[in-house]
Amino acid sequence: MNPIQRFFNRPFFTRLFSWEFWSFNQIYFCLYPIWLFLCLRARSFFFFSAANPSIRNGGFLSESKKDIYAIMPDRLYPPTLYFDPAEDKASVSARLKERNFNFPLIGKPDIGRRGRAVKILNNEAELAAYIDRITVDYHIQQFIPYENEVGIFYYRYPGEPAGRISGIVKKEFLKVTGDGRNTIRRLLKADKRAVLYLKNFEKMHGTALDKVLPAGEEKILAPYGNHIRGSKFLDHSYLIEEKISRVVDEICRQVDQFYYGRLDIRYRDWEEFREGKNFSVIEVNGSGSEPTHIYDPKHSLFFGWKEIVRHWIILWRISRMNHKKGIPYLSLKEGIAMFREEAKHSKKLAQMPE
Repeated sequence: MNPIQRFFNRPFFTRLFSWEFWSFNQIYFCLYPIWLFLCLRARSFFFFSAANPSIRNGGFLSESKKDIYAIMPDRLYPPTLYFDPAEDKASVSARLKERNFNFPLIGKPDIGRRGRAVKILNNEAELAAYIDRITVDYHIQQFIPYENEVGIFYYRYPGEPAGRISGIVKKEFLKVTGDGRNTIRRLLKADKRAVLYLKNFEKMHGTALDKVLPAGEEKILAPYGNHIRGSKFLDHSYLIEEKISRVVDEICRQVDQFYYGRLDIRYRDWEEFREGKNFSVIEVNGSGSEPTHIYDPKHSLFFGWKEIVRHWIILWRISRMNHKKGIPYLSLKEGIAMFREEAKHSKKLAQMPE
């Protein structure tokens, strides 16, 4: 890499010229007047809470994964057990063994925050370390070995016989390819995307980043479909067609009163998934969901704004329709309490080490 390339490979320039790395407020600031307009039309600042009546707050904030899984058929999601952070390691391990859980496992906070404190647990030592540092309610989930992951945005207007897919995002895990000379750390530094996550990977992998991979060998640094863990989001909405729409609609209609949100799904092969086979729903996100296909590097900020507003309008319509059927919006007091609870929970998660 020559000096000019090295200079412009700095994180500052990557963030400056790639809006996908901008903060939430930087992206959404110009759109807040539109959100306010929708609130005024609905006569509620918290109209979104009526979108998914069976999910707390409509799935906007502070929704529990435990509660969401409870309204889904067991076969749709990975085997999962829930724990209080006060439960001792011996008890957690015993319960996992009793239910025949095998490593690798996934540890996740029950109320998540953009992938914070999600970790693969490969053995008893890593499980014990995770239990030691977790400070919120959490669950341990059987790791699904399927190599592919997508986020599928779905909505259905109340009373309509079938829902629709409005976007598909393919999640490409961050990885490096060895050249037989450079360490993983140097390979990360040479990649303008990967260098943004270097500090996180140093916390996650430590001295393992000093390993030199053989030429051609690939190493996935974070097998999680989270943008903050380095995954690249690719817009695969071109895959939307009748067959996959039927499969996804069938899945979503099995989730009680679910009308709007994004499913994160792991699958083995796309053609098998189109047949409704060999997949697992690892996350259900409600009215707070983003249409994450907008973060494909090929898309402009204007495309992102257009898609965000389009989905807000769909959310507003669904919420209004449910409200007319008797589903209440959150009161002002309840809405303020929701934001305070979320802020408190986020602070706890932010204080946890990676």
